[in-house]
Amino acid sequence: MLTLDQLRRNRNVLFWTLHAAGWGAYAVTQSFGALLYEKPLSYQLVIAIAAGSGFVLSMPMRYVYRALWGHPPRTIILGVLGTCYAIALALRAVINITYQRLVEPDWQFESPLALFGGALSSTYLLLCWSGLYFGIKYYESLQRQREAALRSAALAQEAQLKMLRYQLNPHYLFNTLNAISTLILDNQNQTANRAVQRLSEFLRYTLDQDPMKRVTLRQEIEALDLYLSTERLRFGDRLRLEYAIEESALDALVPSLLLQPLIENAVKYAISPRESGGTIRIEGRVRGFMLEITVIDDGPGCNTEWLGEGRGVGLRNTRERLAVLYGDRHRFTVLNTRPGLRIDMALPLDTARETRVEPRSGLAKPAAAHEADTTV
Repeated sequence: MLTLDQLRRNRNVLFWTLHAAGWGAYAVTQSFGALLYEKPLSYQLVIAIAAGSGFVLSMPMRYVYRALWGHPPRTIILGVLGTCYAIALALRAVINITYQRLVEPDWQFESPLALFGGALSSTYLLLCWSGLYFGIKYYESLQRQREAALRSAALAQEAQLKMLRYQLNPHYLFNTLNAISTLILDNQNQTANRAVQRLSEFLRYTLDQDPMKRVTLRQEIEALDLYLSTERLRFGDRLRLEYAIEESALDALVPSLLLQPLIENAVKYAISPRESGGTIRIEGRVRGFMLEITVIDDGPGCNTEWLGEGRGVGLRNTRERLAVLYGDRHRFTVLNTRPGLRIDMALPLDTARETRVEPRSGLAKPAAAHEADTTV
């Protein structure tokens, strides 16, 4: 038994099903009419032959209309009218001959023009057939155009997301290689070697991750720890981290490597320039149907000119990436807190408990948004 969706996708099956159903409906309605007007039993045979003849004679209409499709409307209308009337004449001739032989042997045409006039009723029937055919064909054409537009939009969205993600990788790599170069110049070769090893682990992780993939916030924090392990080698106690993440938020899905560019931005502008270093705080909570994530640092903050100078690549890319993924269903704001910078994000809540992974040691312990902090 074919489903409606299978019928729609298999155009040949759809055509023959509708074609047979249409002429079957014609036979049924004519039969009821004959019974209502108390026609002889032989008239039912005439109706059956008429329906069968209509089924056969109207089959070529499909191929004629295929040839007409794509032509100007005037050509299509004239072609349809001519085709319907020609087939209606043939159908009317079959009906009249059958009626004469099976029902009323003495019946004769009143005049030759009676055949042409009688064909008009069959023409209306075939015009209905034609309207249904072109209606379905036009609907299918619109559906194909819509599906092509959706595929095109999806491919464009995927390409844009990949571009934004891949733009971050060389940005991060450039910054980290600069840091390793500084360690080597300072004769901190062992530290530089460990930094190279941590860098390779993080790059392997980023290459394995599909830019279109979403991960749980728990996994995102673990990926962030790979990045921070490199930064800890550079800054030591100058880099202080605080986590305040609710248990319910840890299983929420977020775009992969969402936090890394934001933390990298905070390290570069809030931690690195200051001899005393600084603190970065990451908060996560569920509010209604939204996942709220906040990244706060106690650095100098930023302003419009600061972003306009070409810095803040991570902020701009994250904003654009979320806009592509969620459209108007998200929030991304950057606020100066004097001192510091606060980045607030709100994403539609979606969870995946089956992908739950226990956090590594040294990562944030789940806590309410304003409960005791875990400092690393």
